[in-house]
Amino acid sequence: MGQIELKQVTKSFGDVQVIPPLDLTIHDGEFTVFVGPSGCGKSTLLRLIAGLEDITTGHIEIDGKDATALVPAKRGLAMVFQSYALYPHMSVRKNIAFPLRMAKMDSAEIDKRVNAAASVLNLTDYLDRRPGQLSGGQRQRVAIGRAIVREPAAFLFDEPLSNLDAALRVGMRLEISELHKRLETTMVYVTHDQVEAMTMADKIVVLQAGVIEQVGTPLELYRAPRNTFVAGFIGSPRMNLIEGPEAAKHDAATIGVRPEHIDVVESGGQWQGTVGVAEHLGSDTFFHIHNTGLAETLTVRAIGDVSLQHGDTIHLNPRADEIHRFDAQGLRIAK
Repeated sequence: MGQIELKQVTKSFGDVQVIPPLDLTIHDGEFTVFVGPSGCGKSTLLRLIAGLEDITTGHIEIDGKDATALVPAKRGLAMVFQSYALYPHMSVRKNIAFPLRMAKMDSAEIDKRVNAAASVLNLTDYLDRRPGQLSGGQRQRVAIGRAIVREPAAFLFDEPLSNLDAALRVGMRLEISELHKRLETTMVYVTHDQVEAMTMADKIVVLQAGVIEQVGTPLELYRAPRNTFVAGFIGSPRMNLIEGPEAAKHDAATIGVRPEHIDVVESGGQWQGTVGVAEHLGSDTFFHIHNTGLAETLTVRAIGDVSLQHGDTIHLNPRADEIHRFDAQGLRIAK
């Protein structure tokens, strides 16, 4: 079991409230990702769940039991930090076993758990090495192994991939997702990278200034963002948000169109402009369009390697059924 419930939880540092009253349920076995810009409160919220920070008001329940006043060791949770925090003088085996030895667990049970975790994480051949002899990805797996052996009710990940290079990030992202499928244990994951959120999560919690802007599956947030903040945050590249007369034509204060929902046509498009930077990626080309008569620069995604270059004129048609409308408060207007 690993259900976590936050009920009217707040957090203040002195007179500054960083988490206004907040309610959230993380279901057993769910992979929930907290995402948002730097300073939005996502790491603070994770630390409140872990017990590393005291909540100011409200309650936290873990598997139906009030955990608000419990110290971290009594909550049945395991946390994986941004830094690996491994002991450099200890072998991988001893690093993974460390929390169990501190708990004075039987040595036979420790060996059993360490070997099982090493097998799951492909670390069996590295158990006698020290952290300095491992790659960054392998060291992060050791840190995860140290959490696995505790057999927690839930895993808490605080931006665990931010110290890795781009290729390792992708690989570890897949490994953590596979681990979740195998263990079927609740995981709560913090990241500022919405691509990580979209590719890993069962449920995404989008935060801004400590406030939950929207909760939903990745596709729910992508297809029906609740407001302009979510619309502009979820998706890579971000959604084009257009105000002024063009939005007014659609009875909205702002309209949103994703880059892949704007078609490049030979002539006579609804919009036309000048190609600025063209990012040719082979499978896709991203164009940054200026001088459209709109206040905003547009980003357009075209399939394949389109031959338009910097300075060329481009003709564009937004797909009418893919235009998102938002009111003056930035809230979604139902179609």
